[in-house]
Amino acid sequence: MYNATQKVIKLDDNREIIIETGKLAKQADGAVVVKQGDTMLLATVVAAKDAKPDTDFMPLQVDYKEKYASCGRFPGGFLKREARPGDNEILVARLIDRALRPLFPSDYHAEVFVTVNLISADKDIQADALAGLAASAALAVSDIPFGGPISEVRVARLNGEFVINPTFSQMNDVDLDLMVAGTIDNILMVEGEMKEVSEEVMLEAIKFAHEVIKTHCAAQIELSKELGKDVKRTYCHEENDEELRAKVIAETYDKVYAVATSGSDKHSRTESFEAIEAEFCEQFTEEELEAKATMIKRYFHDDVLKKAMRNMILDEGKRLDGRKMDEIRPIWCEVGYLPAAHGSAIFTRGETQSLTTVTLGTKLDEKQIDEVLVQGTEQFVLHYNFPPFSTGEARPSRGLSRREIGHGHLAWRALKPMVPVGEENPYAVRVVSDILESNGSSSMATVCAGTLALMDAGVKLKKPVSGIAMGLISEGDKYAVLSDILGDEDHLGDMDFKVTGTRDGITATQMDIKVDGLSYEVLAKALAQAKAGRLHIMDKITETIAEPREDYRPFVPRIVQITIPGEFIGAVIGPGGKVIQEIQKTTGTTITITEVDQKGIVDIFGVDKESLDGALNRIKGIVAVPEVGEIYTGKVKSVVAFGAFVEILPGKDALLHISEIDYKRFETMEETGIKEGDVLEVKLIGLDQKTGKYKLSRKVLLEKPEGWVEERRERGGERGERRGPRREGGKPRGERREHSDKE
Repeated sequence: MYNATQKVIKLDDNREIIIETGKLAKQADGAVVVKQGDTMLLATVVAAKDAKPDTDFMPLQVDYKEKYASCGRFPGGFLKREARPGDNEILVARLIDRALRPLFPSDYHAEVFVTVNLISADKDIQADALAGLAASAALAVSDIPFGGPISEVRVARLNGEFVINPTFSQMNDVDLDLMVAGTIDNILMVEGEMKEVSEEVMLEAIKFAHEVIKTHCAAQIELSKELGKDVKRTYCHEENDEELRAKVIAETYDKVYAVATSGSDKHSRTESFEAIEAEFCEQFTEEELEAKATMIKRYFHDDVLKKAMRNMILDEGKRLDGRKMDEIRPIWCEVGYLPAAHGSAIFTRGETQSLTTVTLGTKLDEKQIDEVLVQGTEQFVLHYNFPPFSTGEARPSRGLSRREIGHGHLAWRALKPMVPVGEENPYAVRVVSDILESNGSSSMATVCAGTLALMDAGVKLKKPVSGIAMGLISEGDKYAVLSDILGDEDHLGDMDFKVTGTRDGITATQMDIKVDGLSYEVLAKALAQAKAGRLHIMDKITETIAEPREDYRPFVPRIVQITIPGEFIGAVIGPGGKVIQEIQKTTGTTITITEVDQKGIVDIFGVDKESLDGALNRIKGIVAVPEVGEIYTGKVKSVVAFGAFVEILPGKDALLHISEIDYKRFETMEETGIKEGDVLEVKLIGLDQKTGKYKLSRKVLLEKPEGWVEERRERGGERGERRGPRREGGKPRGERREHSDKE
């Protein structure tokens, strides 16, 4: 029925990865199952036989989907089924896409669909570290033209040692978490977060990961040859006219080069390039243009624009905007720009601008995470928006793009280690970056603006964070590393390398390499140049605001956080939430309780001090333990024949015996005049060890009558009854004792 073929990749600690093909999804162009432990990923790839007319790009679509059934869970929501991809799935799909896309032939334009499904999940294995390998293996067992194979691995540093593909349980103790993708020869992509590690440590981690990637690629090459899939399908997706190519170069290159070296701004430069192309096209009739337009556009972009910019940088050391290779564009910053926001900032670098806000909320505002393998909450979130007007495009904004999710995630990773959470900060924190202008590195502008806005809001940021995007132009042995790249330098260059960090180390990175053979020497130079740029930008940030504001703005709702013993959590909540709901209703506050290590973390969120104090006192009263010798003002809850029960603390009643009401003797409670609802000042004088009941006295707070001596119990007296006072010189009564029914 089927003929399955397997390859086994040995890992450390007796772990192994199995690649299997020929058993599932056999009608796809390529399909594999990648297995480690109980985790299984099914990857498929299908490519159209021909390219659509006038397609001059690589139409690659990558999807990653985690099935809830893979670990025996129901999806959330009303429909109880998997729907649109979550942020985590989109981020994993982007990691796969960024590693695969550069390796398809430049003239291959057929639609390619790569789908990776998590079909079985070991709850301690991080499946995303296997997704890139699965996607590449599916391509390796297909006849689709592809310059791989590739693989992706996660490298972490645990107790000073590098570990490949660590488990979820190991991640709590790591200070470096990188996803690295590469071929058997070169690194293609890096993304991850760190806790202020050095450039040298990051470089060593990449090298360590690449050694493992080589073994993954070798196994795929063997599998491809064994199946006879090392010979790929033939295709013809481009029409070329070498005479036309030469004509485009000859008639436009010098004009483009002159514009490129003029140092003009983005829009002027773009308009000039478009005018040069339009002028060239004027020499053709409409019929000729219909046949040649696609080729003219391609030749103008690849052989004129791209080469002119690259030659200008490599030969003359000039950039499109006239800067030096390591020069940062002019920066200006402002904080507190939005008077009604909890915190706000503008960060502008050249033609890139971010307006960022910070909003502080309660625990109820925290992001709920319900993924297949990860559940919980996130106290700090960051959202990134990239509207069309930021680049001068006349089109509508329709929903959130994968790019926006990816850029926002990178900025979130950059700031996350420095944003206090838990007991250090009771607030839920939301940062929103709206990109108002963009010409390169808007995600890094988000990091810088986020730092400014957080400090403006009064969030006690541990250290400020800055970020920079680096580029690379290389040709043979010649290369140039560019600091703070423009959009065109990213698009037409060979590398986009983003680095964020504090003055003491790197917190996040993202790198995409578009050329083969990038040496570690060049990478080290880029990291060193990035550090210098980051520190320059940091100086600009701290000139604007050096440290977090001492206090939040007056209109920021306040939070008080207290810790209560775990055994009192139920008392504060009450039956069916009755107690906590009543406190919130009467005080106008929001209260959340989280159980941590058998303790309750109580957050009280209110709009003013009065409401906070009211709720705080109510809760303190519930969890307070009455102390013998303390004086309380309590309310009479009920009156009985032998005394009154007084509520001295919320939910805590104690007995005021009739004999402890006054120095005067009372025969009945009616004589005392005490009734339900009265407020009395009483003293806690003891605890009945047998019943656990508290005993109160009111008379000890009153002035003793003249000549008063302590009375003694008299045998034969009524049980529990105390006789009236005796004057000095009187004979003390006998000690009180328990009487039998006979007595």
